Amino acid sequence: MGTTTTSLVKKSLDKPEEVRRFAGHGFANIANLARGPVLRAHYQPGWKWSQDVGPLAGTDSCQATHVGYVISGRMRIRMNDGTEQEFRSGDLMEVGPGHDGWTVGGEECIVLDWGPSVAKFAKK
Repeated sequence: MGTTTTSLVKKSLDKPEEVRRFAGHGFANIANLARGPVLRAHYQPGWKWSQDVGPLAGTDSCQATHVGYVISGRMRIRMNDGTEQEFRSGDLMEVGPGHDGWTVGGEECIVLDWGPSVAKFAKK
């Protein structure tokens, strides 16, 4: 029989390996796992991708793919084709490239994101 290799890894987003600050209104903590990075974003009230991350990305809309879970708060996403959806605490999200997003209301929106584009999201 073949050899089975297992690993047990523990990391904490409370002690991130990297912190990415948005141009304003928030930041993201990053932990790197073998299968890719995990990001916990803190989108503060007033955060909007086109204002706070767009200047870092250099594009008119977010070209990242996101797979995430909303821990708290609310976020609205508008795709380039005009389709919109609001996500709130407890929701899972899958968002393709070509969108803008913003925090809704006066509460910080905290999102876990482990999609394929996390490695480049909000990176200078």
